[in-house]
Amino acid sequence: MKVTGFSFIRNAVTYDYPVVEAIRSILPLCDNFIVAVGKSDDNTLELINGIDKTKIKIIETVWDDSLRQSGKVLSEETNKAFRAIDENSDWAFYIQGDEAVHEKYFDAIHASMKKWKDNKGVDGLLFKYLHFYGSYDYVGSSPHWYQNEIRIIKNDKNIYSYRDAQGFRKIENQKLRVKPVDAYIHHYGWVKEPAAMQRKMESFNKLYHDDEWVEKNILKADEFDYSRQIDALSKFAESHPKVMQERIDRINWKFEHDISFNRLSVKNKLKLLVKDLLGIQLGYKNYKLV
Repeated sequence: MKVTGFSFIRNAVTYDYPVVEAIRSILPLCDNFIVAVGKSDDNTLELINGIDKTKIKIIETVWDDSLRQSGKVLSEETNKAFRAIDENSDWAFYIQGDEAVHEKYFDAIHASMKKWKDNKGVDGLLFKYLHFYGSYDYVGSSPHWYQNEIRIIKNDKNIYSYRDAQGFRKIENQKLRVKPVDAYIHHYGWVKEPAAMQRKMESFNKLYHDDEWVEKNILKADEFDYSRQIDALSKFAESHPKVMQERIDRINWKFEHDISFNRLSVKNKLKLLVKDLLGIQLGYKNYKLV
C-alpha cells in the first residue's frame, strides 16, 4: 500500500500557519508528499524546503487572485497538488495548513486505509473534527462548526477538490462514498496571535468577496478580538499532537472564556438536542456514508 500526502500553502509566515506541523503530523503515514507552494511574500518556500527533502516534492504555483468567489482558488491549488500524485499511489492523504493529526490515531488510520484499499465502493475516509478557538484550551461546541470531513481519498483523478477545498467530489458533482475513521483532525485555523489573526481575516476574505464587501464587513483593527465571534465553546482537556507542542509552548497571548456564558441560537440548540436524543447530525453533509 502506497500513500501520498498532499497540501497547498502561501504566505505561511505572514499569516502564522502551522503548515510545518500539519505536514509533519501525517508524514509518518505517507510514503511521499506533494506540496503546492504558491508564490509568497515571505519565506514560505524555504520553510517547506526545510521539512524533509527525502519525502517532500514541491510544486511552485501562482495563485489566480481574480478567483474571488466562494474561495475557488483554494480548490484550484488543492487540485494542482492532487494531480501531481503518481499513479502508483493507492491513497492520497490531504491536510490543510492549519490542521494536524494526533499520533494516537495512526494505527486506526493505517488499518482503515489497508482495509478499504481494494474496495471499489469506497472513495475515501471520513474524519471527525475538533475546531480550536482563541487558544489551544478551547474548542467550538456549536453546530455551526463542521463535524466531519473527508481527508483521505483514493488516488482516482475523477475526484476533485470541491468549492473552497473543504471537501471533495467526483465528476458530475457526485458526493464521495466514504467510511468513517475513529480519528480526529485538530483544526487550528482560529488559534493565532491576535495581530496575525487580524491580518489573516483581512486577506482571507478577499478569496471569497470583492473589495467593497471586505471594506464593509471586515473590521479594521490592529488585533483580532476573539470575544466578538463566540457562540459556544468547551474546554479541551486532552493532549495535542506532539508536533504542535513547541508552538503551543510559544503562545504569547491570553484568551479565556467562561463557558457558562455560551450563546446558542434557537436553531443550533435544536440541532444539539436532536443529536443528543436521537444521535442524528442535522446539517450539510458533503459525503455519503457507506
